[in-house]
Amino acid sequence: MVADVGLVVGVALGAVAVAGVVGAVAFRAMQIVQQGSVGVVKRLGEFRGVRQPGLHPLMPFVDRMVKVDMREFPMTGDQQSVITKDNVSLRVSATIFCQVIDVKAALFEIADYELAVDQLSRTALRAVFGELTLDQSLSERDTINTRMQDHMADAAMKWGVRLNRIEILDITPPQNVLQAMSEQKEAEQHKRAAILKSEGEQQAAINSAGGQKQSAILEAEGAKQAAILAAEAQMRVLELRAEGEKKAQTLRGQGEAAALEAIDQVAINPNTLAVLQLRALQDVASAPNTKVVVPYEAAGLVGGAQVLVDALKSGATEDAASANGVTRRGGTPPAVSR
Repeated sequence: MVADVGLVVGVALGAVAVAGVVGAVAFRAMQIVQQGSVGVVKRLGEFRGVRQPGLHPLMPFVDRMVKVDMREFPMTGDQQSVITKDNVSLRVSATIFCQVIDVKAALFEIADYELAVDQLSRTALRAVFGELTLDQSLSERDTINTRMQDHMADAAMKWGVRLNRIEILDITPPQNVLQAMSEQKEAEQHKRAAILKSEGEQQAAINSAGGQKQSAILEAEGAKQAAILAAEAQMRVLELRAEGEKKAQTLRGQGEAAALEAIDQVAINPNTLAVLQLRALQDVASAPNTKVVVPYEAAGLVGGAQVLVDALKSGATEDAASANGVTRRGGTPPAVSR
């Protein structure tokens, strides 16, 4: 009975061992390659081919598969010391974005391509910063990235690795350089402030002068316009005055002509004319002048005066005769001779 139990246990253990061996063989015979990776098959250490993502059978104990990630991956190195062209020591760190494009070259052309790219980046970093000054190192990061990529591209391509881009993470100058840079920056800020202040004052002066100039121009134009308007107004006044005088002379001439025409049409009494002439002569004689003006028609005046005297005498005789007639009519009638 005990022998039977021992036999059963031995058979069970043998079955388990066989199942384990079969499982191990089955596991080694089937390999799964994930998406984004490829599998490199080596048969007895010899390169046999590249397997794409999926399930692939292998010969147990003969084939061996090495999986390689084909995606882009970053490699960030630690800070390292570099010396610039002007002998300034800097602490620099960079990140390299690379990608395996040739699996066979990456596995068989170099022992460890990741370590090789890291060491190559350190060498390229020192070489590139050694060609630049401190100011260029701090301000021209794009130039540094491009130069490093150009410096590493050919060597990395032989290993089946492509460098997509390189980024400088940090550049740390020494403390004394940082202090000097801070003082320089402060001085530049003061300089810029002084320049901006002077430029502002200059612009203000220019604007003020321009305003004064424009004001003077406008004032001169206003004075010119006012003078033109005053001259035009004065000219208009003179024109209107001249027109008024012309019209007045015309009306005066028309009145004198009408008066002369009226005088020509009216018959003047010689006695009245003589009286007027005597009055005019009297006015001339009574004027306070040192010269005596004798009219050219003096004889005519004397004749007119004589006519006037005769007229007065005749008038007196007629008055006397009239008075006598009245007396006779009122007194005794004359005797009638027989």
